[in-house]
Amino acid sequence: MSSLSFTERGGGGQPPARRVALLGSTGSIGRQTVEVLAAHPDAFTVVALAAGSNAGLLAEQAGRLRPRAVALGDEAALAGPDLPTGTERVGGSDALETLATRDDVDLVIVATSGVVSLRPVLAALRAGKVVATANKETLVAGGHLVMPLARDLAAAVAATDPGDPYASPLAWLRPIDSEHSAIWQCLVGESMTAVASLILTASGGPFLDSTPEEIATVTPAQALRHPTWSMGAKITIDSATLANKGLEVIEAHWLYDVDYDAIEVVIHPQSVVHSAVRFVDGSLKAQLGTPDMRLPIQYALTYPDRRPSPAAPPDLIATSRLDFRAPDEGRFPALRIAREAGHLGPRASAALIAADEVAVARFLDGSLDFPGIPRLLEAAVERFGVAGDAPDIDGLVALDLEVRAAFATTAFGART
Repeated sequence: MSSLSFTERGGGGQPPARRVALLGSTGSIGRQTVEVLAAHPDAFTVVALAAGSNAGLLAEQAGRLRPRAVALGDEAALAGPDLPTGTERVGGSDALETLATRDDVDLVIVATSGVVSLRPVLAALRAGKVVATANKETLVAGGHLVMPLARDLAAAVAATDPGDPYASPLAWLRPIDSEHSAIWQCLVGESMTAVASLILTASGGPFLDSTPEEIATVTPAQALRHPTWSMGAKITIDSATLANKGLEVIEAHWLYDVDYDAIEVVIHPQSVVHSAVRFVDGSLKAQLGTPDMRLPIQYALTYPDRRPSPAAPPDLIATSRLDFRAPDEGRFPALRIAREAGHLGPRASAALIAADEVAVARFLDGSLDFPGIPRLLEAAVERFGVAGDAPDIDGLVALDLEVRAAFATTAFGART
C-alpha cells in the first residue's frame, strides 16, 4: 500500500485513485459507503464488492460502480444478477479473503457482521492492505490478533520515516465508528504518553430517562426508535441497552492500547460531541459533528486528508445546549458486563459479542424480553469467559458457534 495522501503529487500529476474492496456493500454501513465512494470518483476505484444475500442491490451497485469482481454469500444466487460486462463472479467459502487480498486492492472496507469477518481482515493486513472496519468482532473478539499486525505494518514505515501518517497503527486498521473516529481525530499529532483518558460519548438511547418498570416492558418497536441516529436494527437495539458502548470500550482498549481504567463513558443526548480525549495537562479535546455516519466513513477512507462531505456541519447556535451525565449501570447493566468481559480477556469478550447477537435477535423475534438481553450477556460471560485465554481465529469461530447454540433457546426473561 502506498502511503501517498490525496494532496500529495507524484510525477507532476494527481496520485492514483485508491483501489477499494467493499465487503458488505448492501448493509446500512455498506450503502452509506457506496454514497461516499460515488461522491469522489477521482479518489477511488471500486475493484470489488461483496454482499450477503441481496443480489438485486448488489447488481445495482455493480452497475453504478463497475467493479472488476463481486461475491455473494448466497452462492446459489450468485449466477443470477445482471452484472456489467467483464465483472468476475467470485464464489467459495473464502470469497471475502480472495477479494481482500487481490493485488489490485489497496484499501479493504469491512462492513460485514460476525466473527467470520475476522478472516478477511487478518488476510488483508498480512498482505499489507489498509483495512477500514465497521465490524465489531474485529476488535471485540479479535483485537489480540489484528492489532499486532497493524502495529508491525506501522513500525515498518516508522523505521524509515517516523513522521509518515502510515507510521501509526490507526492508518492500517481504521475504525468506521463515530466515537472511535472522533478519538482518532483528537489523537492526530498527539503522543499517547500525553493522554490521560479517553471519553466515549453515548446518546443514552430512547430509554435514557425511563424507570426500571418501564424498561421491563419495552417492545422492539419502541427500542428501534433511536432519538438521534438512523442505524440498522442490531446497533439500534445495542444503543438502547448501552451494550454498544460496552463493546466500544473494548474496541478502544485494543485500538489505542489504553488500560480499561482510562476509558470513560459519558451520556450526551444530543449526539453532537462524538467523543473526546483528556490530556495529562488537563486539556480536553473533542470532535463535534452531526449524527451522520458518512462523516466517519469518509474520514476512514480519505485519511490523512479531508474532502468535502455530504454531511452537514453542526450548527452550534441552533444546538443551543450540550448536556452530559454519568451512565446509570443499574438500569443499563450491559455496560458493566461488557467492561468486565474486557478485563477478563479475548475469550470473554468474544463470548459477549456472540451472545449479544443472539440476545438482540431473540428480543426482536419476541422470545426474549428487553431486560433479558443483559441477563443473557452476563450468563455467557460467566459460562465461557475464561480469564487470560486468547483464542486463535479457529478457536474464535468455534467459540462463536458454541455460544450461539448454548443460548438460542435458553430462557432469560422470555415473554409468555
